[in-house]
Amino acid sequence: MNVAVILLTIALVIVVALLVAAGAGKLARMGGASFPTALTRAAPTFAAAITLAAAVTSALAALFT
Repeated sequence: MNVAVILLTIALVIVVALLVAAGAGKLARMGGASFPTALTRAAPTFAAAITLAAAVTSALAALFT
């Protein structure tokens, strides 16, 4: 049961990070950026969302152990 919850949570975090990155890329395109520029703006946004999820997980793990 715990493994299933962990895998579903990881999948949810990745999907949310992809949605955030897609939103950042779309906003960049709406602002007149070229496609490669929009990708270079979306990639750090994806990385930041994953990093934030890892930091929150680390803090919660330290809190509960």
